Amino acid sequence: MPYIGTQPNDVKKNTGLYTPSEILQLTKEGSWGGSLELIEEQTVSAVAGFDLTNIKENVYDVHLLQFNSVHTTSNTSNTYYRLRVSTDGGSSFVTSGYQYAYQDGSSAGAFNEVKSTSASEMFLTFTSDNATNNANANGYCYIYNLGNSNKYSFTTFQSIGQINNSTNYMWFGGNVYPQANIVNALNISTSTGFNFDGHFKLYGVKQWVT
Repeated sequence: MPYIGTQPNDVKKNTGLYTPSEILQLTKEGSWGGSLELIEEQTVSAVAGFDLTNIKENVYDVHLLQFNSVHTTSNTSNTYYRLRVSTDGGSSFVTSGYQYAYQDGSSAGAFNEVKSTSASEMFLTFTSDNATNNANANGYCYIYNLGNSNKYSFTTFQSIGQINNSTNYMWFGGNVYPQANIVNALNISTSTGFNFDGHFKLYGVKQWVT
């Protein structure tokens, strides 16, 4: 068999062709490139924000954050959900210097481009209302280079939800924390400080070793 090892990123250089059965076995072991390891899962209720502090940034070059059924619980105002990074294990979180660019589009035919080179957070998604199912936001965010002290931390994201209980919206784009630091914790909160509910999963994405 043309591979050795069971560590998260330990798929050795291919010395031949992988057979379907070998690919299946690698996938079952979690050693196939692109496999996901669930690092942390949180279902939150009426919180202003929460931290992810055991993100295994020293193991994974790429993380995947999934979120669903996200909505504010204490208001009917529009708000967006933000991601902030920490370089001290979650004792504090960076509140300035981010950059982002994203597009949104609505079922009413409106499309916009939003961008900033001096933001106080990374953008995740947008939603409104208090606990009506049709206002929930759902989406995912890939996060890159958190554990690399020589590279900036980037994200790409895509999400969908409703605003004002009636209009469907989609958002897609990217963020960057333009500092070459090791990021070892993440914070998720709302820009308005309102409480929210939601289900969140953070995965590590296993990479090929060549």
